[in-house]
Amino acid sequence: MSKKDNIFGIYPILEAIKANTELDKVYIQKDSENDKLATIATELENKHVTINYVPVEKLNRLTNGNHQGVVAITSPVSFVSLEEVVEKALEAKKTPLFLVLDQISDVRNFGAIIRTAECTGVDAIIVQKKGGAPVSGDTVKTSAGAIFKMPICKVDHIKDAIYYLQGSGIKTVAATEKSEKDLYNTSFNEPIAIVMGSEGKGISNSVLKLVDEQASLPLLGEINSLNVSVACGAFLYEVVRQRSL
Repeated sequence: MSKKDNIFGIYPILEAIKANTELDKVYIQKDSENDKLATIATELENKHVTINYVPVEKLNRLTNGNHQGVVAITSPVSFVSLEEVVEKALEAKKTPLFLVLDQISDVRNFGAIIRTAECTGVDAIIVQKKGGAPVSGDTVKTSAGAIFKMPICKVDHIKDAIYYLQGSGIKTVAATEKSEKDLYNTSFNEPIAIVMGSEGKGISNSVLKLVDEQASLPLLGEINSLNVSVACGAFLYEVVRQRSL
């Protein structure tokens, strides 16, 4: 992460919050008794911004300036509303394609997924405000600039996004090794939202219960899982293959 991507100090961050600056993640010094830091935390929680409570040494590494116990990571892109992108996609084409990321935490995986999504015609990527990878300089670099072309929606809860997509006539398909049905026997020739899970835990059980279908990738070796960005690419290009027939 570049130091150019951050804001530090109590009053600069309070002003950034007031100005609705896109903040991906905020680091606050743990065990601090500063009331103003508590005020910042409350403001951030109301906006569903991820807060990490860290030792002062972590803050010192993030910036060379007087951080006063708080450093915020800004986003290089603006986010769009889920309602806006869904409505636009449904109006523009018969078979929209969305990608829902359930707690992807690695910025390089996130960047690689954005790059592949842009190349395969994904209409928008949907992520949760809390718990996912930040949109940082590393994300931009790994995406090879695709992040500036790909609409990204931040939602309070992935489950609410699933409900909204389904209510809009979009079928939700979870990519999970738990499914006995593979992606090659799954139809993607209709409005689709593919749901990908986190690197360690996969898709949460509460989300799996909501989706319309589940599909897996055949694994022919001894290792029982793929890197999430690789798996995502396989799913997206299967959509491309089916829709080009």
